[in-house]
Amino acid sequence: MSQFPYKEAQWQKGVSGNPNGRPKKMVSLLVDHGYKLSEINDTMQNLMAMTEEQLKSIQDDTLATALERTISKAIINSMNKGSLYSIETLLTRVYGKPKEQMDIKSDNKIEVIFVDGKTIL
Repeated sequence: MSQFPYKEAQWQKGVSGNPNGRPKKMVSLLVDHGYKLSEINDTMQNLMAMTEEQLKSIQDDTLATALERTISKAIINSMNKGSLYSIETLLTRVYGKPKEQMDIKSDNKIEVIFVDGKTIL
């Protein structure tokens, strides 16, 4: 039996259900437009140190670079949404991810049980 109840609901062979693919992230788009990662990181670091008023003035400044306007808009949108995701992404891009640490404790014991003459681990 088919997974889909209607033949029309199935994707045809060789046809993607998402022809445009996953949307690119902001940094990837900026790199595609010719910006170097070092330029992006420096700009992000400078803009993240600004006040909301300063960011809005850059966003509205037609003489500001596309990079400055794009990043300032992203920061302002994150602040308005109350979402830390974009800001966290920007911070991670500039400062790197914090070191993660895992504590794994194991006593490395193997218990052997004999049942009816058979060994069970």
